[in-house]
Amino acid sequence: MVPALQRHRPLERMNVATLAKNLPGLTVCLAIAAPCWLVGQLFPLIGGPVFAIVAGMAIAVVWKQPSRRRTQPGIALAGKKVLQAAVVLLGFGLSLAQVAQVGLTSLPIICSTIAAALIVAYALGKALGMPAGISTLIGVGSSICGGSAIAATAPVIRAKDGDIAQAISVIFLFNVLAALIFPSLGETLGMSNEGFGLFAGTAVNDTSSVTAAAAAWDGMHPGSNALDHATIVKLTRTLAIVPITLVLGIWAARQERRDPVALEARKNSVVKPAGRLGNFSLRRALPPFIVLFLAASVITTAAASAGADQALFEPFKTLSKFLIVVSMAAIGLNTDVVHLVKSGGKPILMGFVCWAAITAVSLGMQYALGLW
Repeated sequence: MVPALQRHRPLERMNVATLAKNLPGLTVCLAIAAPCWLVGQLFPLIGGPVFAIVAGMAIAVVWKQPSRRRTQPGIALAGKKVLQAAVVLLGFGLSLAQVAQVGLTSLPIICSTIAAALIVAYALGKALGMPAGISTLIGVGSSICGGSAIAATAPVIRAKDGDIAQAISVIFLFNVLAALIFPSLGETLGMSNEGFGLFAGTAVNDTSSVTAAAAAWDGMHPGSNALDHATIVKLTRTLAIVPITLVLGIWAARQERRDPVALEARKNSVVKPAGRLGNFSLRRALPPFIVLFLAASVITTAAASAGADQALFEPFKTLSKFLIVVSMAAIGLNTDVVHLVKSGGKPILMGFVCWAAITAVSLGMQYALGLW
């Protein structure tokens, strides 16, 4: 018994150390999120997620490194893992039939917006003389799912660290603008709840801002289910990472074989050379939280078939919305607007044009298909 207990102690120590490392940052995010959640209830026209992201950005202007070093791991965790947990919780209360119906309905718009962003990024990158790496990252990040798509694509095309950081910063800038602007834009255009969910899911870059915009819309329209629709559309759109990174992996491998300098460098490198598919990875291209979201939907479907009351899942949805506010606070804290504006005009211009193209195509396709 004693040796078995001793084997578990390192794991316990690791868990305690992980908690201690992340607790300060998580506490900061919760401290920002709690009042923003309450204020969002009082002012549903704006909503808790928007209050949280603006508050985080305002605090980040005056709270600089190294004073926030102890809180950074927890803030990073809240901005990514907490958001993913919120998305998974949204799966409870959504049947597989709903997921399939909304996903299939959105496919024509998803394909159109992805194509528009990739074409614009390629053409504008050539016109502005921008490196292919950052053009590709901004195009993929704008068209699919922001930081996740950039993270999946970067190893495939062997992007530089500086290009990755700049592309993510540009995407985050327009994510924030979308979360702030789109709910009011949808209201002005007279969109339906389902129409706005489709708009947010196809026209906003990152999952975080999709959920923020849709949650703000639901706050403006009590009883709306735009968050459910937007999440399903966004996760359907995220699946496009798989074929796109696969194609980019094949392209990068072929380009490498044609470049004698790159090929010689790979021969002298300890890293395994790229094969036929380059550095494509299904695990990296398909985030686990999507699988968990579908698993939650399977549980909901099974419970409904067994006659369970759907009200059973309401606490999950409420918790999900609060966790979205927590993650928005973290994203606001991690957004350095001043540095972003100073970092270069061309990537920001490309990000803006891609964002505008996606917005126009999403609205135009919805109108043409009668889904407004």
